[in-house]
Amino acid sequence: QINKMFGTVVVGVGIAGLARIRDLMNPMPSSPSEHLKLFGFVSRRSFGNVNEAKQISLEDALRSKEIHAAFISTENRSHEETIRMFLEAGKHVLVEYPMALSAKAAHELWEMAEQRDKVLHVEHVELLTEEYKQLKKEVAGKDLVKGTLHFTGSVLDENKTGFPAFSGIARLTWLIDLFGDLTVTSATREKQKDKNYSRMTVHFQTANKKPLTWIEERGPGMRREKKINFCFTTGCLENFPQVPRSAVGLFMQDQNLFAKKLLGQVSKEELAAEKWRILRCLDLAEVIQQHCEQPEKIRS
Repeated sequence: QINKMFGTVVVGVGIAGLARIRDLMNPMPSSPSEHLKLFGFVSRRSFGNVNEAKQISLEDALRSKEIHAAFISTENRSHEETIRMFLEAGKHVLVEYPMALSAKAAHELWEMAEQRDKVLHVEHVELLTEEYKQLKKEVAGKDLVKGTLHFTGSVLDENKTGFPAFSGIARLTWLIDLFGDLTVTSATREKQKDKNYSRMTVHFQTANKKPLTWIEERGPGMRREKKINFCFTTGCLENFPQVPRSAVGLFMQDQNLFAKKLLGQVSKEELAAEKWRILRCLDLAEVIQQHCEQPEKIRS
């Protein structure tokens, strides 16, 4: 394994795809990423070259014996189909979250990867930020009484990004990672078409029956930010810890983690816990979508 190299291809060259190309071309010295070698990128648009990376066709990427892994950075709507193609072609896959826009598809793809003995890695850079790592330390060992996580951001094209419970799954991932398993008690969604405004409100219960609320709000000109209010028996946490940024970029940290998995350097326990978390969040996202989309119950 020490000298093993994994040929990679980046699929999709949006913001994430370009970051992936940059990081694959400049791996951190003495990191697992040095075992990844970029062969090229795939895009529906024609670019020729990006930095020094060359554009190749999807067919060539799937067929090539030199490409062992695909980094999928396309729009959310096409993740499922693209993951499926690369797994069927016998490649390892790294995909940006959410891995799919339905829980059923996610479970099927995960099973497919396991049957083929391939790594299926879902990027979760929101867990790698310094502010989150510090927040997790501050929450550890405290007894939750109630909490709210409120996210605001600009308008998304839902045809591409999917339902807000899926496109906003980073927030759900935080809550599950901080407070353990959750159940959905109710979820509603308000939309103002004329104003291009949307607000999803989800109520959860923790295993100890404590209430948690997640609000995902988007509208024109809304600043991208998260507000927290977590109340514990010892007091409330309303601000994020102030911490310096990591010297290592988030995508690079994620890429190192993927490379570690390819090299067999991640424990079975860690892999199992991560699988549970990812699939659990997608299951919950689907439950939330069903709650929001059911017709209003008629009160007799």
